Amino acid sequence: MSSRNGALLLVEDNPDDAELAIDALEGAKLLNRIVRAHDGEEALRYLFQAPLHPLPVVVLLDLKMPKVNGLDVLKRIRSENRTRSLPVVILTSSKEDRDIRACYDLGVNSYIVKPVDFEQFVSCVKQLGLYWVVLNTVPPV
Repeated sequence: MSSRNGALLLVEDNPDDAELAIDALEGAKLLNRIVRAHDGEEALRYLFQAPLHPLPVVVLLDLKMPKVNGLDVLKRIRSENRTRSLPVVILTSSKEDRDIRACYDLGVNSYIVKPVDFEQFVSCVKQLGLYWVVLNTVPPV
């Protein structure tokens, strides 16, 4: 079903949320490989350290993580020419106005508050995957 072959980078420290998100993305029948980073530091290594991986189609990024938080990951993504236009979606439990404002000020493409309900969470992640992989058009590399 996928129109673009790149991976989806899921940056999530909570193992339960990560498993649910991966199951939902796989349930959406996307052909894209799902790469999971367990924290912001691992995400930055994947995106910036040699050997460089091809850029993912989209980054699904949690905010509240150990080592390097999501805001710092987003800052780094937006500060580098190679990753500046990479779609980044914040997928977090934070509803705080300051977090939402900070993310948009840094150029996030979308900010989604994780639904608490299991079925709503799965549906939300499926829809995110379908939109960013199948429907969204990104600038050429």
